[in-house]
Amino acid sequence: MSDKTELRPPPARTVAPSGRHRRGWIVPFIVVLLLAGAGYAGWRLFGATPKPAARAGAGAPQSVGVATIATGNLDEIMTGLGAVTPLATVTVKNQVNGILQQLSFTEGQMVHAGDVLAQIDPRPYQAALDQAQGTLLRDTALLGQARADNVRFQTLNRQDSIARQQADDQVFLIKQDEGLVAADKGAVQAAQVNLAYTRITAPVDGRVGIRLVDVGNYVQTTDTGLFVVTQLQPISVIFTLPEDTVDQVQAQMNAGSLQVTAYDRTDTTLLATGTLATTDNQIDNTTGTIKLRAMFPNDDRKLFPQQFVNAHLRVQTLTNVVLAPQAAVQQGAPGSFVYLVKPDNTVGIQVVKTGIAQNGNIQITDGLKAGDKVVVDGLDRLRDGAKISIAPPPGQAPATPAAPAGRQRRAPSNG
Repeated sequence: MSDKTELRPPPARTVAPSGRHRRGWIVPFIVVLLLAGAGYAGWRLFGATPKPAARAGAGAPQSVGVATIATGNLDEIMTGLGAVTPLATVTVKNQVNGILQQLSFTEGQMVHAGDVLAQIDPRPYQAALDQAQGTLLRDTALLGQARADNVRFQTLNRQDSIARQQADDQVFLIKQDEGLVAADKGAVQAAQVNLAYTRITAPVDGRVGIRLVDVGNYVQTTDTGLFVVTQLQPISVIFTLPEDTVDQVQAQMNAGSLQVTAYDRTDTTLLATGTLATTDNQIDNTTGTIKLRAMFPNDDRKLFPQQFVNAHLRVQTLTNVVLAPQAAVQQGAPGSFVYLVKPDNTVGIQVVKTGIAQNGNIQITDGLKAGDKVVVDGLDRLRDGAKISIAPPPGQAPATPAAPAGRQRRAPSNG
């Protein structure tokens, strides 16, 4: 056992916390929670940005465009594809052979029937005419001599001075000479015609195209031709319509003339106005269409041969009918319907019956009357009974609503 005594610290005593110490930390914690709650409430009251747009849609009126139903006239138009077709397109060919001496026209020139347009060397045909006329003169003289001899022979025959056969032969000789004279006259006429054919004239009124042969060439009757003359005034358009329209078109033709307007290939520019002339005598069973011909004066020459056009045939004009914008008529389970605007600024589905449509309007045969208002814009989000607000017409600025009064922020008191 050692003399030195080891010193150890006394064991620590555990002291249980008293009620006073527990209440000491709860109070500050409660104060912190109260301050945090006050700060959140202040942020919600003054600092947070409300999102009215996210909730305003529910139950808000739908802005729509509205049109008023009216009465008026409506043309029933049938449209068909067609082509400008001249009444006459003539390829002018020479009817005699020879050297082409002259062309008396300018390409693209308007000419009249009978105008001299070309000249073939006439000298060979003039010589043939002279020869034929000379032969005619000779045979005419021989005929006259035969007739004079016949007078003498018949006198001698009655006197029994010559044989009867000789007198009869003279009669037959006269017949032969008469035949020669007739043939000579025909040869003269043929020579005159050939000589006239050397002057080539316009067969119809129209426009001359590009020449096919130049001056100086030897042209023959077997060649393709010299030039083409196309009649432009008047001119026609041949177009097609479905076979189901034949009865209606013919019935209206019997009642009076029908107007036809021709538009360009884009169907936007009016080219000419004319009348329906006739329908074809048969239906094309491969396409189920029938051809029609319309006539146009074409005074301004806007219609050009073989030009592609859209023909609009006005079959009839309906007067004093109820008209609605085509944009208002929708198709759905009930059929054709519109959204009818009610006095309380709500809409209801109104089933309608429609007729023909033209130029953005459609005939309403049942379901609407003049003065009714229907929705034409904003239809995609509507339903039966929906509330609406009518948008101003295009070009008119909407009214500026008054700014909503915001909450007034109270200044914090110093107390």
